[in-house]
Amino acid sequence: MMRAVLIDDEISNLENLRTLLEKHCPQVNIIATAQNVSDAVDAIEKYLPDLVFLDIQMGQQTGFDVLRQLPTRNFEVIFVTAYDQYGIQAVKFAALDYLLKPIDIEELVNAVNKAEDKLAKQLQTSQLDFLLQQLKKPETNVSKIALQMQSEIRYVTLSEIIRCEADNTYTHFFLSTEERILVSKSLKEYADLLRPNGFLRTHQSHLVNPKYVKSWLKEDGGVLLLMSGEKIPISKPNKDRVKQALQQL
Repeated sequence: MMRAVLIDDEISNLENLRTLLEKHCPQVNIIATAQNVSDAVDAIEKYLPDLVFLDIQMGQQTGFDVLRQLPTRNFEVIFVTAYDQYGIQAVKFAALDYLLKPIDIEELVNAVNKAEDKLAKQLQTSQLDFLLQQLKKPETNVSKIALQMQSEIRYVTLSEIIRCEADNTYTHFFLSTEERILVSKSLKEYADLLRPNGFLRTHQSHLVNPKYVKSWLKEDGGVLLLMSGEKIPISKPNKDRVKQALQQL
């Protein structure tokens, strides 16, 4: 059983989450709830939960304020938010889970299962520390990303990433260190996440760091030649956008 604390400033949200957990996640034992930052910090310090469901926006404060006020953070967090708001970008870069309200049952069950797995592997502390560091920076100035592998969390500098390639629902990261990392998230998620940092979606299966582009080849309707010698296809719908982005470098 995972001992959980639920934190949300609206009682109706707490009651709804409690109902969903009791019905669909029997491995979760709810030990406390809180509706503001102060009570949340007190509950976590008193009950030492394994898992915290943490609302991001709570009046004039945020769930991140809860984390900042805790001297130790030896628990897994699932963030809950009403919309794609402040801080979600940092949550994604830290490879932490979040749920959008209204909560989807399947997403809730998946998040709880992943939390259980990460607790068993003791991966959570470094991710929360990394998140709080990311929140100190502007969202457009993120320099690292957390990649959750099967048995570890790898922190990779964005400038090390040469390209990403889809493999069904997985993504391969090809690094300048000649290492390849397999992550169990779709390429679309990383394309959306890394687009503000200049990465180019050239094809449904390929995402490229323009830093490593050597030239545009006019073969097969357009191909990117990377400094490594690899050739990356450019799909017709992406051709004009990719060309324009490269011209602006």
